[in-house]
Amino acid sequence: MARFPGTFTSVVVAAAMASCGGEAPPRALAPAASASSAAPAATNSVESPPAAPSAPAAPTPPRLAAPSPVAKYTGFAKPESVLYDAENDRYLVSNVNGNPNDKDNNGFISVLSPDGQVTNLKWIEGGKDKVKLDAPTGSAIVKGVLYVADLVTVRMFDLRTGAPRGEIAIPGATLLNDVAAAPDGKVYVSDSGFTIGATGNLEATSSDAVYVIEKGKAKLLAKTTDLHMPNGIAWTGEGLVVCSSGAPEVFRLDEKGAKQDVTTTAPGGRLDGLVPVGDLLLVTSHEASAVLRGKLGGIFEIAIPEQKTPTDIGYDTKRGRVLVPHVMADEVDVYELK
Repeated sequence: MARFPGTFTSVVVAAAMASCGGEAPPRALAPAASASSAAPAATNSVESPPAAPSAPAAPTPPRLAAPSPVAKYTGFAKPESVLYDAENDRYLVSNVNGNPNDKDNNGFISVLSPDGQVTNLKWIEGGKDKVKLDAPTGSAIVKGVLYVADLVTVRMFDLRTGAPRGEIAIPGATLLNDVAAAPDGKVYVSDSGFTIGATGNLEATSSDAVYVIEKGKAKLLAKTTDLHMPNGIAWTGEGLVVCSSGAPEVFRLDEKGAKQDVTTTAPGGRLDGLVPVGDLLLVTSHEASAVLRGKLGGIFEIAIPEQKTPTDIGYDTKRGRVLVPHVMADEVDVYELK
């Protein structure tokens, strides 16, 4: 969300869902023979050879340790997304600030410096300076304009001043979650098709969709529950790539909105944020509490473990750093990817 996938997923979900499974019943043991019923031992019997020693149990694989962040930022209010603004060399953080479903006009955008400082906690703030902002999630930059997903509306702000530059409502949407920009200026936005329940569970609304905004108007690219609650989206060398909150899969959407190169993320599901790094993809998983790394059609592995409630990540292309918001901890951690 990315919204609050396990903590909201671009989009935000309070906690990752645990999968349930029953234990296998214990194997039944044959009743022991009593002394009175035991058959007499045969004479001149040949003794059975001693049983071969059992093979030693396979060692448990070591648990991956959490790396130390190179920078840590605190003091947020449900930070759902981090975007690297390369032109101004800064990080922009979307803060939901409350219930992710509420139209409360109290969301805000923070500005961070790469050296570890929160330079402006409420640079853009709902209810101030004619700003309308309820529960901002994913964002993208196109030609000096910051596009921000906000419930059922994409809001636009001047990248230099933060002043409002208009909005685009998406009729029929439930929860706009992430935003991605293509080189040709088109802007894509995901509707995750869920609301967030009181206990943090995802409640499906079946509005799952991806829209494209061109010349100030939005139109459908794809709308089907087969998108499985689309959350993070990113423009890559292969086109538009999407990850799902409702299934452990990453895929590409072609120009007609058809799913291509569907790839399962075996280390975990409940996916949220998505960014390309070279020819690789980084994806956050609430189920695995990790940032995963892999390719379409390939295998995904855990790249950054021990990440609690990771949502819509960003990537600092100048320093090669991964920017991880922890929506329920009100923190943003920065890691150097190895």
